[in-house]
Order: sequence, then C-alpha cells, then structure tokens
Amino acid sequence: MNASATELAAQRVLIAMPGCEAAAMRLAVPLSTEQGHAAVSRFPDGESYVRLCTPVRGAEVAIFCTLDHPDTKLLPLLWLAIAAREGGAHRVGLIAPYLAYMRQDAVFHAGEIRAAEHFAGLLDGVFDWLVTVEPHLHRIPSLSDIYRMPTRTVEAAPAIAAWINTHVQAPFLIGPDDESRQWVEQVAGICKAPWATLSKTRHSAWHVEVADLPEIPPQCVPVLVDDIVSTGRTMLTTAQHLRAAGLPPPVCIAVHAVFAANAYRELCAVSSDVATCDTIPHPSNQIALTEPLANAVSSMFELQLRASA
Repeated sequence: MNASATELAAQRVLIAMPGCEAAAMRLAVPLSTEQGHAAVSRFPDGESYVRLCTPVRGAEVAIFCTLDHPDTKLLPLLWLAIAAREGGAHRVGLIAPYLAYMRQDAVFHAGEIRAAEHFAGLLDGVFDWLVTVEPHLHRIPSLSDIYRMPTRTVEAAPAIAAWINTHVQAPFLIGPDDESRQWVEQVAGICKAPWATLSKTRHSAWHVEVADLPEIPPQCVPVLVDDIVSTGRTMLTTAQHLRAAGLPPPVCIAVHAVFAANAYRELCAVSSDVATCDTIPHPSNQIALTEPLANAVSSMFELQLRASA
C-alpha cells in the first residue's frame, strides 16, 4: 500500500445516528474506524438540529442509520450527511441495515407514487455509497435500478442457515408467500433442508389469508422464513394454520424485525421461538450480521483506495 493509500485508510470516521450506537460500535473494530460524534436533537417547534462534533476534513465518513420508522429519521440523517460534506469529508457513505420504502415499489392506483424510487433520490442527493441488508427486491430487480450511487447488499441467508443448523433439528422451511421464495430457497439450500412456499392473499395490512399448506413429515419442525415482519399477520396466520393441522408450533425467522403494534407478542404466543437478524434493534435479535456487514462496508472504503492508488 502506498503512502497516500495508508493515509486514506487511517481517515475513516464512523458516526452513529441516535439508537444505532451499539451496532456502530460493533463495526468500528473490524473496520478500524474512528468513532465520530454528532449531536442530534429537535427544537421546541419540531425542527431537526444536528451538529457534527468530530472533524472530518479529508476523511472517509460512514453514517450508520437503520431506517425503520424512517419519517422521523430521514431529515436529521440528511442534515448530518450535509454537515459532513460541508465539514470537508472526502466521501460520505450510508450504512442502513434496514432500507425503508422498498415495499412501495409499484403504482397500483391513480395518484400513487413509486416511493422507493423517490426515497432513493433523496439519499442519492447527499450520499456517495450505500450498504444495506436484504432490501425487499420484488418488483425492482436491483438497487442499481433506482440508486445512482454504488451500493452493496449483504445477504442474510448464510447467517440464518447457520442459526437454524445450530438451534433446530430436522427443519422444514416454509415461505409464507411467493415473495419469500428467494430467501427460503437460498436458506434451505445451505441447510440442505426441505422447503415449500404458500400462497397469500392480502386484504389489508392486518388481514391476510394463506393457502397450499404443505405436507410436513411428523419428525420435522416447521420453520417460517421471511425478510420482514411488520404487522406479523402473514406469519401469524401461517402459524395458526400449522397448529390447526396438528403440527408443532413453528420457529419464526425474519431478517428485519419491524414488528408493528403487538405483532411480536402475538407471534410469540403461537410459535416455539422468534429469531431475527440484528438489522433493527429488538429483543428477538439472535442472528448477528456484523461480519458480513463489515466486509461490505470495507469494500466501499477500498473503492476509494483503488481509485487513489
């Protein structure tokens, strides 16, 4: 590594948005970054206030902000990125383990917008790169279809499969709808376990129907796998069908623990275990993604090193 590359490698600053401090701290060691500090608050009139407390001139800056409840986080996040730019940062990247608005990926009725695309435009305006975990790519094939900046997507399947192999004997993996097929098939392939997906009809966010329950051998443990649990209706309905068929309570696994209202408590009542990845802080977090996340962020830092070599 030449002198300029060494200098750039030393100038890495990782800043956590409120609520993300613990996750950012877990990344700081493998990334060899300085932990930056920022004040983020609100004025009495509700306007957002940010102050960057760490000098960042010439540095590679990464801001850690998982984007559940995005409407309250977005504006201070944008302000902080702008503060880093105005403070002379060489580049400003975003680490967003959960990337919001990806499910609003199509226009179904007149007057709607494809919010995923416009949310991408807001982030593109202030960030140079993005690292996320398992974005909900359904009608949008790739993040590059809506994001102009370089992006890296961390796959959760290897970590989920490792957790299943450690905690579940004879798993039978079930995807509660066709959208979950991509995750279930990948995890099942790593686990070398049988799998199936169900058909789902969504009447509203709180009312879904599932069908095509597979025949599960009696020695197998049903394991429901999906990328996002929000209202929990899909998993809850599937678990109830399994119980009605005389099967044991399922293990429920999701990448992103959104869990609106009482969804987590209700899901715990009909399952033997609920496990999620640590993309959103939640009591159900049992599957750590620090290592693959750090690898993805490191690759973004190294993009600049290769360009400067």
